[in-house]
Amino acid sequence: TATAVTYQGTENTRPTSVRSCLLKNALFISNLFFTVMGLVVLGMGLWGLITKESFAQERIGHIGTDPMLVFVFLGLTLCLLCLMGCVGSLRENSCLLRLFSGAVLILVAAQVLVAIAAYSLQDQIVPVLRSGMLTAMVRYQDDLDMRFITDEIQMNLQCCGADNYRDWEMNLYYNCSAPGVQACGVPASCCIDPLENGTVWNSQCGVGAQQLVEFSAQSVIYLGGCLGGIARWIEQNKQLIGIVGIALLGVQILTLIEMVPLLFTGLLWVFSGLYPIIM
Repeated sequence: TATAVTYQGTENTRPTSVRSCLLKNALFISNLFFTVMGLVVLGMGLWGLITKESFAQERIGHIGTDPMLVFVFLGLTLCLLCLMGCVGSLRENSCLLRLFSGAVLILVAAQVLVAIAAYSLQDQIVPVLRSGMLTAMVRYQDDLDMRFITDEIQMNLQCCGADNYRDWEMNLYYNCSAPGVQACGVPASCCIDPLENGTVWNSQCGVGAQQLVEFSAQSVIYLGGCLGGIARWIEQNKQLIGIVGIALLGVQILTLIEMVPLLFTGLLWVFSGLYPIIM
């Protein structure tokens, strides 16, 4: 059955222009795109929590301080905002559109400020990254989150340490004067092939790596530091990073522009006393 729409205070059907339909569809598609992004971020957060076994009984009590919750929160927030935008555009609800436009405006402003701050402080980025990496290495055994982040960086960028693999000597357990079996070693995430037979994780593959000369060590572990790996990755993908960044910012700005006519249309009908009634 067809759904008729009438309005309190009038017998006429609310006019729907082609331009309005196009704007609503464009806004719906852009919100769908950001919903997918939100789900990806949410999935990353849940993957991190599951990989670290944060839901285990002995760790569930500390889950409130887990940094992976930031990704979960951001993913959920983005999905809820996009849902609000979709419903607001399709129903031309001025209240939802105002809330959504305000949120998008704040996000755009925050991204622009971050970009400006990063550009103006670019000389301090490397020292900050080095300091953070060294801190994570020092606390590697004592902080599960630091270990998880460090391992993911080293494995994905195929690097070891901040500047080189010998940085691990500053760790209490990997220091060459340490009494344990890990002395003068590096974590398994530094190893070129940490899996034995492609299936079993060999946590001892980096034992004694710091005692090897570079010629011998290069066949066992990655020698280069992660700061260089990050710089190379950015250099190799700078065009893609720029395109993606501009595209994302552009879509958000276009979303704001698309939303203005719908926002004013909704306000016009509210102030004129015409309220839609679905029949």
